[in-house]
Amino acid sequence: MGRDAGKLTEVSVELADSRTACCDVSDAADVARLAVELAGETVSLLVNNAGIGGPVAPLHSIDAVEWDQVFAANVRSVFLMCKAFLPPMLDRGAGDIINMASLTGKRPLIRRTPYAASKMAVLGLTRTLAFEAGPRGVSVNSLSLGPVRGARMRRNFALKARASGRTEAEAERDFVSRAALNRLVEEEDVGRTVVAMTQMPGLCGADIDLSAGMVAP
Repeated sequence: MGRDAGKLTEVSVELADSRTACCDVSDAADVARLAVELAGETVSLLVNNAGIGGPVAPLHSIDAVEWDQVFAANVRSVFLMCKAFLPPMLDRGAGDIINMASLTGKRPLIRRTPYAASKMAVLGLTRTLAFEAGPRGVSVNSLSLGPVRGARMRRNFALKARASGRTEAEAERDFVSRAALNRLVEEEDVGRTVVAMTQMPGLCGADIDLSAGMVAP
């Protein structure tokens, strides 16, 4: 699920027997439309994975519109999707909701105030919703990710390399030296962890760190 039909088509080709749908999960009307579209389906797992990084700037120079954009993508989307797809789970007395949080929601990250605040909000939403839904058989948890290998991290390493006169490989090695496993989290790690979380019946109201042992700088 996402807003880019082209990327969704690519994913559906890679995954056999998959179904894709376009939706702006920060838009209440679009989420309501999606819920109607999927009314005949049994949604047993909801992974709220939408999000944006937002501005990189001191708080006093961040525009209110930028702040609202981050919270719309990172927090409002979680609220709307849970509101739409939790009730059928409660009726069945079964289901899993996993909200993607971040280590940044639990530690300082200078010049990233909107992002840090939004991810802390996701943690609060998750823990509270767990006590609302848990007694009725629905597990609600969050997964706090550290840096995951991908386009964003490649851009970061390229910027650091240019600024320091080093290679991108050297910039990456310096960065991952702060992790116990001396590596980034891989996309496959995230998928496997989500599956593992659904197979732990006693897990509810928990936040799992997935960071390769990354610590704050």
